[in-house]
Amino acid sequence: VFAIFAMSRSPCGVVAAAAHMRAATWRLMPALQRLQRQQQQPLHTHTCGRQRAALLRTATSPTTATAAAAAATAAAAARAPNAHANGSVCLLFRRTMSCAPKLVSVAESRRFMIDCFKAVKVPQANAEAQADLLVGADYRGHFSHGMNRLEMYINDLAINSTDGAAEPKILKETPATAWVDGLNGLGAVVGNFCMDLAIKKAKAVGVGWVCAKGSNHYGMAGWYSMRAMDQGLVGISMTNTSPLMAPTRAKEAALGTNPLAVGANAENGDHFLLDMATTAVAVGKIEIQRRKGAALPDGWAQDPEGKVTNDAELGFKTGCLMPLGGSELTSGYKGYGLGAMVDVLTGVMAGANYSTKVRKWTHAGADSAADLGQVFIAVDPCCFAPGFEERMTDFNCRLRNIAPTDPNNPVLLAGDKESKGMEAVDKAGGIQYLENQLKTCAALAEKLKIAPLAFN
Repeated sequence: VFAIFAMSRSPCGVVAAAAHMRAATWRLMPALQRLQRQQQQPLHTHTCGRQRAALLRTATSPTTATAAAAAATAAAAARAPNAHANGSVCLLFRRTMSCAPKLVSVAESRRFMIDCFKAVKVPQANAEAQADLLVGADYRGHFSHGMNRLEMYINDLAINSTDGAAEPKILKETPATAWVDGLNGLGAVVGNFCMDLAIKKAKAVGVGWVCAKGSNHYGMAGWYSMRAMDQGLVGISMTNTSPLMAPTRAKEAALGTNPLAVGANAENGDHFLLDMATTAVAVGKIEIQRRKGAALPDGWAQDPEGKVTNDAELGFKTGCLMPLGGSELTSGYKGYGLGAMVDVLTGVMAGANYSTKVRKWTHAGADSAADLGQVFIAVDPCCFAPGFEERMTDFNCRLRNIAPTDPNNPVLLAGDKESKGMEAVDKAGGIQYLENQLKTCAALAEKLKIAPLAFN
């Protein structure tokens, strides 16, 4: 009650309190609004029962409100004249209920991935670290970096191009810095080790800066920033990747997606968490469009001749993403510059592979070690001006409360979308994966002889 009273007195209070609310209706609202509009508009009298059922079914997206939506759509169909009345209502219910989403609990997704890793001889602790990273991405709505990556990891482990049992070692260190060899271990194992080391140094001297060579794909960059944030620190993480970005004016890839993440805490659980690729999108976004059979937006990928393509299959096969910003005309050279910066601070500084020296990576796995370079930075804000989290709260509030161009789409801060994604999963009771992803998981379960995914 006090929180509601405070919210009513201060717009900033609304923002701070909203950081804890589990209001998944933001995702459900478009579907419910479409349903409401559809119910308010009578169907044409010449539409047959089967057509009405199909029309109503497409107007209703699969959500936790499926049962209520089914009842509403059935009532709407019943009100309209029906030349094929016999059995049409039952048909409507059967077809609407068949659209109910297959939800996988976070715990079940984690169990499945751990079992997959253990099936290819990954030790329990390492399997858990990698699974936590992947399911954490799916939970936050980063499907491109979650279960979508599992098959690639398993294939790498199966052909020994990644060592699932490897533990990183420190090659050189000072009170504030360290150089680490990941020994070709799993990305999450290397990343967690390095950020924990950076955290330890930041707590001792204010800043911890750790570079790693000999690493592998480390998933969602923000995962490691959050590890520092959990300790009250500012967290920064970057990695280079297999060549996928075409430099401005080029038609061949020479840099990776080279993501970076920066995370900082505000008060009352609020935060700023930027996690971004330096390409227009991460390659996983191309894969998701491909799985859905959907076109690519302009500015995402190039064809073999360096022209923009909307063909997801062609974009995936060409493997040539555009830099953040797109073409030279729309300032793509800035994304190109950011990607190069990340490679300097990771691959070049760590003595790892960089640019075109990094091997290609496909769903079939790779026949050589990646030797990726990564950097993990932790900073203690208490070493600087006092009141950092209080000012971060004010900073976040100012950005979120800027007047939006569309009142239905308020201004978001880096990290807000992920928080809402978690709220939606909690509300729904599980993660909804694409059908093609579920087929891949079923094939993996059969191949590895483990229990398949169970649905809620």
